[in-house]
Amino acid sequence: MMLLRDGFTIVAVSLGTVFFVAGTVGLLRFPDTLTRLHALAKADNLGLGLIVLGLLPRTGSLAEALKLVLVWVLVLLAGGTVSQMIARAARGGPPSA
Repeated sequence: MMLLRDGFTIVAVSLGTVFFVAGTVGLLRFPDTLTRLHALAKADNLGLGLIVLGLLPRTGSLAEALKLVLVWVLVLLAGGTVSQMIARAARGGPPSA
């Protein structure tokens, strides 16, 4: 059972890392702000989700697992908000209130 848990953790965290690297490559290679933002936001959200999913079996208690999920949810909310603000600024729209 430990081998299965360790294997799941390794696979999920490795896939999460691959998505982080793919988002970084998109950030560096895409031509304009909106496509860079799209690549980075999508890849980072999925990458962090996979890393949290891989770390969940390693937590010692329910409280630790809930903290990991809470951090992921907060990053999702903050990432969406910041992405929208950057996109508005790049398009020259009015600042959000």
